[in-house]
Amino acid sequence: METNMEKLYAERLARYTIAMRNEMPDMIPIRPFVAEFTAKYAGFTCQEVTHDFNKAFIAARKCAADFDWDAVVANMVYVWTGLTEAIGLKYYGVPGIDVPPDTGFQYREPSEEDAFMKADEYDELIADPTAFLYNVWLPRVSGEISDGSVGSVGSVRSEYRKKLALVKGGMAMMQYFGAFGPQLELLRTESGTVSAIAGILKAPFDILADKLRGYIGLTMDMVTQPEKVLRACEALMPHLCHVAVTTADPSGQFPVGFWMHRGCVPFISGGQFESHYWPTLKPIIEELWRNGHQTLFYAEGDWGHHLDAFAELPDASIVYHVDRGDVFETHRRLGHKFCLSGGIPNSLLAYGTHDQVRECAKNVIDGVARDGGYIMDASAIMQNDTSIENLRALTDFTREYGGYSSHSSDRSDRSDRSDRSDPSDSTLRTPRSALRPGVCIPWDVKRREIGTISGDEDLVRRVWEEIDSLGNTFIWQLLVSF
Repeated sequence: METNMEKLYAERLARYTIAMRNEMPDMIPIRPFVAEFTAKYAGFTCQEVTHDFNKAFIAARKCAADFDWDAVVANMVYVWTGLTEAIGLKYYGVPGIDVPPDTGFQYREPSEEDAFMKADEYDELIADPTAFLYNVWLPRVSGEISDGSVGSVGSVRSEYRKKLALVKGGMAMMQYFGAFGPQLELLRTESGTVSAIAGILKAPFDILADKLRGYIGLTMDMVTQPEKVLRACEALMPHLCHVAVTTADPSGQFPVGFWMHRGCVPFISGGQFESHYWPTLKPIIEELWRNGHQTLFYAEGDWGHHLDAFAELPDASIVYHVDRGDVFETHRRLGHKFCLSGGIPNSLLAYGTHDQVRECAKNVIDGVARDGGYIMDASAIMQNDTSIENLRALTDFTREYGGYSSHSSDRSDRSDRSDRSDPSDSTLRTPRSALRPGVCIPWDVKRREIGTISGDEDLVRRVWEEIDSLGNTFIWQLLVSF
């Protein structure tokens, strides 16, 4: 059985990676981004898979084993609310606590006056983004750490409770992230299923809109202080790139997940996309490609206005996922350069008939996938309104109709591509005055504090830098992933 699973895994890996290179595998790979759907299928509530990540892992593995899918995300219900509750993050509505137990977790948009970063704080963010996140942002987003939160000891949270929240949050993050390796191995050995993505990226502009200024605040800033916004995006760039590179698949087989939120028309104007969003995102994508990593552009919403900008990127450097955009127009404009995925409406999978699902899949396959370079998936992440029967119909039809009579050779290693530049040519630079990404307290500061070192200084330095980087990982992953 183990040998059969390894053979199945190898076939699916080749199919998936060949398609992502915009080439033709033996058949169309199926890679559904199933989130709360997994709870519905496995018999769990949304609260269970959101608050207990082990149940989320079990649900993902059950779906992978029962459906004929090539690749899945190890846990698409990614936000573990056990961790967010330990820290007391204010911007979540937690199933079973703030919302009904069978409703997916919700993001809470702060009012303009309650934004987690104020309009006059750009200079502090620009000067040292990591210090700003710890000193200003974290106490505001955390009900456990905030100085103004009512607690059980005295009128505000006790110092004990605040410090405990930081320790619990850091250890919980290590526990959660450490569980993904065994989960991926179980997916491989139990069902021969490939990991769909590895790593995470968000655009600097989206970070400002999602987690710092809020959408309304950032909209106002683009009118009153656009230069400060641009400088803040530039300051965030190397740090967000560092998060993506350090969480990416070392083998370069699986793409970095890039979740696209508020950088498209009509959330911003075309001019603002050109002046702020794209100039501070494009270099990150190019840097990832120079380091051997594709990026999955998960284009939530309709990004059709910006397809020409995306076409500026190197061939095969991204996989472009179509949500509310026109999948056929996207294929016409990007299909010669990049693999596409998605394009099957979620509403159809939730409320349509089996015949309607099959007809839609046939139209997409005929119009987009004839020459390879397409991955079957719904338009957006599937929650618990997706019909089990309709998703099975989509899976079965794709297997029946999505084969190719001839296909590319079985190559899953993209490291031989000659169109990548040397990483030393990167245009993504950290300002000379700023701390480099991944660092909280630089070694030269710590070295002066230590004084005499009687033994191996390189050993002391190496271990200090490794442990210091964990503090950096905690705050940036909290910002980007949770």
